[in-house]
Amino acid sequence: MVKIDGLTVIYSSGNKIYKALEGVNLCLEDSRIYAVVGPSGCGKTTLIYSIAGLLKPTEGAVYINGNKVMGPNKDMAVILQDFGLFPWKTVRQNIALSLKLRGEKVQRINEKVDEILNKLSLKPFESFYPEQLSGGQRQRVAIGRALAVNPCLLLMDEPFSSLDALTRETMQKEMLNLWYSRRMTVLLVTHSVEEAVFLGHKIVVMSNSPGKIIDIIDNPSAGVRESESFYKVASMIRQKLYEYR
Repeated sequence: MVKIDGLTVIYSSGNKIYKALEGVNLCLEDSRIYAVVGPSGCGKTTLIYSIAGLLKPTEGAVYINGNKVMGPNKDMAVILQDFGLFPWKTVRQNIALSLKLRGEKVQRINEKVDEILNKLSLKPFESFYPEQLSGGQRQRVAIGRALAVNPCLLLMDEPFSSLDALTRETMQKEMLNLWYSRRMTVLLVTHSVEEAVFLGHKIVVMSNSPGKIIDIIDNPSAGVRESESFYKVASMIRQKLYEYR
């Protein structure tokens, strides 16, 4: 579904030049979850922004279903680390926003939002504002807004990093359940090796800056914790990260 071909991204400010990504090649298959791990500053977020069409590559290109990415694509959705919710809009209004921007009819918007509110256990909070919600509830709203447009590709940049440990595990399970029901392609950036092993069917390991892909690991442990295979894959990832830090 997604092909990344020789992606290099260089930032410049005045006389200073910083290479975030260098020669990244990656293919994402349909209906799979890919987890990206790597040291801080290795370009994981830059990778997300490049795929989303929010950042223009210095070299190389990104293709979705054979079409070169030149800007945001209506078949994808992005969930950012800070959730990206509008504080002056209610839960219902935040979820409905993406549908309104696409010109959906009011009746269709209401039906779709109601479906998502019920699915994510947010119906009792539909009139609440983000500041009135817990971290887990705000994350559900962000996920709901993304799912409202039925994306084929979901990009997630550290979506659970600000949550406490128990809420984080709950949201990971909910994310996995949503994937089972939707079967979309997901690219998840995370600093947590355990989160990557729990959620990712394939785990993309990146080097220190400038970010390069050093390995792509098939993960038979996806969706299962506390197993021999889980710990084996987690140990393998840590070893690679130590080698290339």
